[in-house]
Amino acid sequence: MTNVFPRVGRWHRGYHTEQVDEFFDTARTGYENDELDDETVRAAAFDMVVDGYQTAAVDAAIDRLEAAVVRRKRASHVAATSEESWMSQAVQRATTLYPRLQRPAGERFADARGVGYAKDDVDALCENLIDYFESGSGISSQQIRLTTFELARGENAYDEAVVDAFLDRAVEVLLAVE
Repeated sequence: MTNVFPRVGRWHRGYHTEQVDEFFDTARTGYENDELDDETVRAAAFDMVVDGYQTAAVDAAIDRLEAAVVRRKRASHVAATSEESWMSQAVQRATTLYPRLQRPAGERFADARGVGYAKDDVDALCENLIDYFESGSGISSQQIRLTTFELARGENAYDEAVVDAFLDRAVEVLLAVE
């Protein structure tokens, strides 16, 4: 696979083309052989280089691939057991999110050491997740994926890695029921 994605241009930075091409070649084979899982797709990461692939185009393709893998996983599970069993597992995964969501705003995640995500922004997204779980208000995995947070420092910021791990789990839960 070569140049499947648009490049950013000679003077800009984007995803390392060879890494992206290798990932998608491997993913295609894994998907065709029903050996690719959503965690592998979600964990994909690429170096940033000059004249690389446009990050938005690659990220969108990864999001579509992850959704396709989850749909296939769901269909297989439902065929072997039942829709009720799948939903029961989704509910179980959702309960792993509750302890953080029940913490007070400003205390949901570890403080950043230096620069991190602005607590107010992250807490606003957490409130949307709470509304979703309590009343079914609309939020999608795509909305979570596309959310960006302002940067802040010290006590006004959450540690990015911890928030990202939590949001990965939230995306997993939402994909399971979408």
